Amino acid sequence: MGGGRFAGAMSPSEKPKDFKGTLLRLTSYLKPKKVQLIIVLVMSILSTAFMIVSPKIMGLATTRLFDGVMERVQGNPEAAIDFDYIFNILLALVGLYIFSFIFGFAKQYIMADVAQKTVYQMRKEVKGKLSKLPLKFFDSKSHGEILSRVTNDVDTISQTLQQSLTQLITAVVTLVGILVMMIVISPLMTLVCLFILPASFYVTKKITTRSRKYFAGQQKKLGELNGHVEEMFTGHKIVKAFGREKEAIEQFEDVNDKLYDSAWKAQFMSGLLMPLMTFINNIGYVIVCVAGGVFVTSGMLPIGDVQALIQYSKQFTQPISQTASIANILQSTIAAAERVFELLDESEEPKEDVNAVQIPNPKGEVSFEKVEFGYKKDEVLFDDMNIQVKQGETIAIVGPTGAGKTTLVNLLMRFYDINSGKITVDGHDIQQLKRGDLRKIFGMVLQDTWLFNGTIRDNIAYGRLDATEEDIIQAAKAAHADHFIRTLPDGYDTVLNEEASNISQGQKQLITIARAVLADPTILILDEATSSVDTRTEEIIQKAMSQLMKGRTSFVIAHRLSTIRNADMILVMKEGKVIEKGTHQELMDQESFYRGLYNSQFTGSELVSRAG
Repeated sequence: MGGGRFAGAMSPSEKPKDFKGTLLRLTSYLKPKKVQLIIVLVMSILSTAFMIVSPKIMGLATTRLFDGVMERVQGNPEAAIDFDYIFNILLALVGLYIFSFIFGFAKQYIMADVAQKTVYQMRKEVKGKLSKLPLKFFDSKSHGEILSRVTNDVDTISQTLQQSLTQLITAVVTLVGILVMMIVISPLMTLVCLFILPASFYVTKKITTRSRKYFAGQQKKLGELNGHVEEMFTGHKIVKAFGREKEAIEQFEDVNDKLYDSAWKAQFMSGLLMPLMTFINNIGYVIVCVAGGVFVTSGMLPIGDVQALIQYSKQFTQPISQTASIANILQSTIAAAERVFELLDESEEPKEDVNAVQIPNPKGEVSFEKVEFGYKKDEVLFDDMNIQVKQGETIAIVGPTGAGKTTLVNLLMRFYDINSGKITVDGHDIQQLKRGDLRKIFGMVLQDTWLFNGTIRDNIAYGRLDATEEDIIQAAKAAHADHFIRTLPDGYDTVLNEEASNISQGQKQLITIARAVLADPTILILDEATSSVDTRTEEIIQKAMSQLMKGRTSFVIAHRLSTIRNADMILVMKEGKVIEKGTHQELMDQESFYRGLYNSQFTGSELVSRAG
């Protein structure tokens, strides 16, 4: 009482929006486990029942011992104490405790199986759902929020199913069982014991209500502190570069002080419950002892029954406190389940066309025909966009930030679906292709390199999982990555850490190019692939990309316009529209927007070189 799982239960009880509906939906996950749950219920009742009748049986031994002693006190030295009867009672008690333990162990074992299989199914559904959600869902939610729903919220449900559900059953059975046993022994004494009940309810309600507010503040400040620490350590080089250590420490101390204040009050209030309940129990204990003594001396009750009543009165408030704590846990659990169900109810990507076509030998011809698209229905970004790309052509896409360059690529790969019009690959509407089949045609090298924790070999092989060792090495050579990989201590077996920070940005980019080479795509997308590397590394990457682009249709998004002078066609975008198109020379020969962009970059670099 007041410790273990229940102390944690005093944490902020986030209230769900639809308690009943979410509870019913969560219960539906338990329906297939109906038989196991019935067994758990029966075992909980039996385990608790054996513990409840123990004080009554112990009272029989106490009464027999007391009667024997009283006979001797009253002048009958021949009176014998029936130790055989008492020994048999003690044996019966040991048997009850053993049975109670066996049933308690069995119910926990079965409930653990039920809980873990239930959350296993839930995790499976969440994982399956995440693979079906459109890109706009991930764009609108932080990674931390999504991970919290997948891990923390599901774990909260798991703990409640495994622990709190059986504890709630035990608490209710204990409360009812104790009440029944007390009434059987003495209805009048039961009323005396119930005298402390209103005080117990009042204290429990007051403290849980007050502590919930402080715990909410504690969790909020803890979140702020974690966010601040993560931000400061992630960007510690920037903090040091700008000399903002003092401000960072002051901000930390301010949040830490507020966290201390909230945490102290929260822990104090939750810790107050146990001594107050003990105080109330002791008052009840004294009342029962005094009343019991009166009942025994007047011959209304045997002493063994009074002893049992005293034990019951000591136990009576414990299930009340447990039930109050579990009620808090249940609130948090239903709120967690509600967040998981919100994720499961998110709108999925439109279903694949039942008559989906396949392109057995894709060539790489792409066409945008009267395409209209907007991230919001009332805000159109692309309006009547028309682009024709022939097989093997290199198309450069340029324009200021927010012009729609990356959006165009997202539409091409069906990360987003267009509002109207048509996009075709080799004459086939991409809406009629399965997304998986469509994306196999494309290979992407992005500005933000993505490498996972594993060997360099595994990261390159991600482009084609059935690749041989020779295929991987050939891809690395084509990407100009083989040399630097072999200079590493473990070569291709070098393990990249979580953020791949044990190799340089340029080396990371070369590995992603090797991965794209290995995938052997028909159409290539290069999105600002050289924007974050130095000039020398850029030359190496450009050579690798030139090798990769040979014979492939390529879409190149670039800010450094000097890198796309040899493109077959340059699309100049502004505010979601293609305002100019043509080769580098054609656009430079005109008074074009592109010419202004190009000259501004060239002039800027020329000024820098002169200054140097």
